[in-house]
Amino acid sequence: MNRSNLNTQLSTLSLSMFRKDFFGIYHGSISAKTESNRFIINTKEAVFDAIDDSSLIELYFKRDYRWNQASIDSKIHCNIYSQISDAKFISFSMPPFTTAYSLYHNIIAPKDYFGHKEIGRIEIVNPKQFDDWYDRAESEIAYYFQTQKTNIMVIRGYGVYSFNRDLHEMAKQLAILEKSCRILMLDNTKNDFNFD
Repeated sequence: MNRSNLNTQLSTLSLSMFRKDFFGIYHGSISAKTESNRFIINTKEAVFDAIDDSSLIELYFKRDYRWNQASIDSKIHCNIYSQISDAKFISFSMPPFTTAYSLYHNIIAPKDYFGHKEIGRIEIVNPKQFDDWYDRAESEIAYYFQTQKTNIMVIRGYGVYSFNRDLHEMAKQLAILEKSCRILMLDNTKNDFNFD
């Protein structure tokens, strides 16, 4: 796939995810593997509703001066790409219902049809303390993906890491997960309302 087309796809998905509040103004990351030792990722200054060529940077796995401009999540993305061959696209997002649901639960067990069929039960990972999370995240996230044989990781109070071979499939899974968590939260409040 050529670089221009790839940038357009990342930009389109970023805008969609921004509109759904999965990305903040400067919060989140999205990337695509371009070769066996390279990937494109958003820069530190990227605004997700307006990703363009200047908001994306191509990095080699071997760190050089370009890493200074790249997203804070670049090390995590690099580690996933270097260890998981099925990872062609990666995103880190903070979908509000999924993140809120993760605060008080250990498992996401969708009660809706699409959530049940498409994603099934998902463990919520507790990062323990946030003080040193970014120091540990680089290795812990890739390790989790490898040992749990999954492509979605929900981290309590932090957000969701996801990878896939197909960009649209990754977006679909994140959207279904978010909708399922919203339904679960609404279901938990059913006793708070009198519908009679």
